[in-house]
Amino acid sequence: MGGESTTRTAPRSGGASRGPAGSRTGQRLSGLAVALGLVLFLGGFVWGAVIYRPYTVPTSSMAPTIGAGDRVLAQRVDGDEIRRGDVVVFTDKTWVSNAPVVKRVVAIGGDTVACCTDGKLTVNGKQIDEPYLAKDGLEDLQNFPTVTVPKGRLFLLGDERSGSLDSTAHLTDAARGTVARSAVSARVDAVVWPMDGMLEPPTSFEQLGALSSPGPLRTMVALIVGGGVLVLGGGAYGPIANRRSRRARPGPEAARVR
Repeated sequence: MGGESTTRTAPRSGGASRGPAGSRTGQRLSGLAVALGLVLFLGGFVWGAVIYRPYTVPTSSMAPTIGAGDRVLAQRVDGDEIRRGDVVVFTDKTWVSNAPVVKRVVAIGGDTVACCTDGKLTVNGKQIDEPYLAKDGLEDLQNFPTVTVPKGRLFLLGDERSGSLDSTAHLTDAARGTVARSAVSARVDAVVWPMDGMLEPPTSFEQLGALSSPGPLRTMVALIVGGGVLVLGGGAYGPIANRRSRRARPGPEAARVR
């Protein structure tokens, strides 16, 4: 008995090939995460392409809210959806021939707008605080005669009041500087280059009525980011499982002759 030796070797697999590391459940969940992530990621981009349009603002007439050369995203909307305080994109041949213009709506059909009382714009006799103007913006407000906005039209101003070719520059026109709602094609939601983010809601206009609801841009970004995380996380499962498997696998010294 003393001369006998026992040889222990690692069990053979019987020739069957081993699949990717990790449990089958883990592999299935990984594949599901990648598939769902792709749906969310691509869906967010497609939704954004349908709802939003990019514009480049060529002048500083909307500074400091939007600077010259800034890239903005504007939600496609019907002119009837526009409310006071909205920053809109419109085209009016009496202003600029066939070129989109970006301005802020300060009064809508039926409103009476005037400037200035205590250095502030007034709409329907109410003073409007405008925190989006530059610090010295109140001093740059242009005086103009009281205007009653016709039904179905809008009165628009640039946030840079001293140099903006807005409704005050067209008061002698037949429409007294107003623009038809039908001329509006989009409402600006965010400045994306530089990455200034969403525009602040114009809360000073709440005293005159409800404001426009925020667009779905934040939801779209969340879908894109969440989808990207799922794709990366699901794709990383295989390499991580392989690395763990190699670390847990016993070395050659595990099979010894006693």
